[in-house]
Amino acid sequence: MKQHPRAILLGAQARTGILPVCDHYSGVEARMRKSLQLQAEMTQEFGACVFDVTLDCEDGAPVGGEAAHADLVTELALQAPAAARVAVRVHPVDHPVFDADVQSIVGRAGGRLCHVMIPKVESVRDVEAAVRAIDAAGATALPLHVLIESPAAVHRAFDIAAHPRVQSLSFGLMDFVSAHAGAIPEAGMGVQGQFTHPLVVRAKLEIASACHAHGKVPSHCVVTEFKDRAAMAAAARRAAAEFGYTRMWSIHPDQIRPILEALSPTQGEIEQATRLLEAAERADWAPISFEGKLHDRASYRFFWQVLERAHQTGSRLPAEAQAWFPSH
Repeated sequence: MKQHPRAILLGAQARTGILPVCDHYSGVEARMRKSLQLQAEMTQEFGACVFDVTLDCEDGAPVGGEAAHADLVTELALQAPAAARVAVRVHPVDHPVFDADVQSIVGRAGGRLCHVMIPKVESVRDVEAAVRAIDAAGATALPLHVLIESPAAVHRAFDIAAHPRVQSLSFGLMDFVSAHAGAIPEAGMGVQGQFTHPLVVRAKLEIASACHAHGKVPSHCVVTEFKDRAAMAAAARRAAAEFGYTRMWSIHPDQIRPILEALSPTQGEIEQATRLLEAAERADWAPISFEGKLHDRASYRFFWQVLERAHQTGSRLPAEAQAWFPSH
């Protein structure tokens, strides 16, 4: 019986599974409900769940109303369709309501969550504190996503990414810039400056590198200019092509499709990958000459990952490739 290409080419490297390329955040009740409805509609359209919905407690809960907001998030998670991918961003581990968030939401709806986002993580110690609380709530296998938002956290990104419960690292641009006490200008938070200011660029590259070193998913920060679709698409393309990010935050429904389009392979790339991998499979994955170039398992892995990204973004696969993704 033939082994699946994923097993042959990735093996133990495929440690964290595959995440949708977009993580959509909302914290107001009406928007959270609309986000879950939009996820269901786009899942039907693409034949795959192409973005996560993260219900936000950190920025979504009104001061003094944290418990009621946590109850609302819990009910929304429990009511979501079985095929939905729903996550929650709780308060930071040193916030007074962190434990209550976890007990309320994870304790009741942990089985419906795809992950928990922990903001303002500064060190592995914060990750371990979050793991203890989540495990105590009964969700001992629930993955953690962490938000890197300070220079010190960037310095420790490799250690944080190495933690076995961490599935993804996200970059918190706004807090990172603010943490520099004015040393980075406001333009560093904009759609242009965040890709050119040296300190911001360095932070993005460190986080992406840490993720790739440990088989985790680097998730790019928000773009606040959500009404500018062209700027959003350009930022997503730069995040993927120049900075190595394979996932990106959305804070408005209009940002989801540009992110999906920018982080999806083109049809030409999909067709090339399919033809090459078919030839490699016929050669039992030995080195081959393809279109005048020598290829072996190193490049086969690259092209296999093109097809996996195509599958997770709901892209159209050639008939020859669909056999490798029977659920497509």
